[in-house]
Amino acid sequence: MVVGPLVPGWLASADRSAPWDTLDVCVAGLGVSGFAAADALLRMGSRVTAVDARGAELVGERAQVLDLLGADVRLGDDAAAVLPTTTQLVVTSPGWRPTAPLLVAAAAAGVPVWGEVELAWRLRALENAAPWLLVTGTNGKTTTVRMLAAMLTAAGHRTVAAGNVGTPLVEVVLADPGYDVVAVEISSFQLHWANSLRPLASTVLNVAPDHVDWHGSLAAYTQDKGRAYEGTEVACVYNEQDPGTEQLVRDADVLEGCRAVGFTLGLPAISMLGLVDDVLVDRAFIDDRRDTAVELASASDVVPFAPHNVANALAAAALARAYGVPPRAVRDGLRAFRPDGHRIALVATVGDVAYVDDSKATNPHAAAASLAAYDSIVWIAGGLAKGADFDDLVRRSAPRLRGAVLLGRDRAVIAQALARHAPEVPVVEVVSNDTGVMDEVVGAAAGMAAPGDTVLLAPACASMDLFLDYAARGDAFAEAVHRLPGGSRP
Repeated sequence: MVVGPLVPGWLASADRSAPWDTLDVCVAGLGVSGFAAADALLRMGSRVTAVDARGAELVGERAQVLDLLGADVRLGDDAAAVLPTTTQLVVTSPGWRPTAPLLVAAAAAGVPVWGEVELAWRLRALENAAPWLLVTGTNGKTTTVRMLAAMLTAAGHRTVAAGNVGTPLVEVVLADPGYDVVAVEISSFQLHWANSLRPLASTVLNVAPDHVDWHGSLAAYTQDKGRAYEGTEVACVYNEQDPGTEQLVRDADVLEGCRAVGFTLGLPAISMLGLVDDVLVDRAFIDDRRDTAVELASASDVVPFAPHNVANALAAAALARAYGVPPRAVRDGLRAFRPDGHRIALVATVGDVAYVDDSKATNPHAAAASLAAYDSIVWIAGGLAKGADFDDLVRRSAPRLRGAVLLGRDRAVIAQALARHAPEVPVVEVVSNDTGVMDEVVGAAAGMAAPGDTVLLAPACASMDLFLDYAARGDAFAEAVHRLPGGSRP
């Protein structure tokens, strides 16, 4: 089967004015972004075949809507494995690996594969399109992009946090009225399928091993993260304390005049944002950056306060300042910002022991940041390890650990790391896998904790072995804490 010659030449440089109504598109996956992409393409007049390996019981409502709108919807493993013969473009959902048979077939046939983010970029307004401020990284993306949106709002701009944070970008670019500027959270999966983005400013917050099973190697994962900097116009924002992010800036092909701007938890050098005492300051986006700095906010304006969250705030401030947001709006945005749930959230204090939910810490890098925020910890960890290594995490955190309670399928991997690097730390392994497992986990942690300690849920693992998602895991933890004697809600 030869499909490649059917691909029109205009597709490589397609924008909103292109003849989308002549195009046959296969949309792979009917999740949030896949549904949005299919809907947008149908609105542009394209002929859409939408495929998903899941059955109608899981994607039925979306499938029904797309069918009513005129899409050819095909469900089930067989449908999702076969490239429709008339396909000229594939728009894939981020969960689909590059090794998926349909995507492999597309590549072999010369059919372009885009993600929903790439499609959104092509469908931006032809004139006065809202610039994108891009945020990626192994950890901290959602917090940073929401802080950024709060700063932009405080400056009076019509904006939205979109992309991997929840709102599909194709919906944003087709919105009427449009936005002034878009705060974009983008994952490594989305970056893999996005080649044309030209953000006004961009940041890679950090890079640590994660999703290696999807990308095939840490090098490939890092390379995809680095795509965030490609084509950046004004500022590539890097983490001075994660040298790999600066190297990604050096390797990027950016627009002439684009600057490298660092952020640090120490004193900032020229062209950096950082801390002076407990004040967030800017030495990058001011005229006299050699001799002065401008105050942006107090560290106490960052909620919840933790070193890694201050770093997130500095990164967000750098992107906002690149867009022209005044210092006062940075401060006001941080004060107005409210973090999403399950991110170092205090659930309750019981018997002078703090119980903290950081269920969003789904890999060792995220858990390390959370563990570094407290002095004496009973650590709750475990779940799906995704092939991660825990030796460095345990080695660095050992002095802070009073005890550890482990749960989930891969708890033994963490137990082995604790035995190697923190043999003096008592460990309880909870083998139960029923719905009440968190009561047993919290009870064991409470038994280890002393007044002044923090019982910290920072699992360093994904949640889907025992829970629907990290939010369900965090909710179960909170409910179990509230069932402790003296732990009831006020």
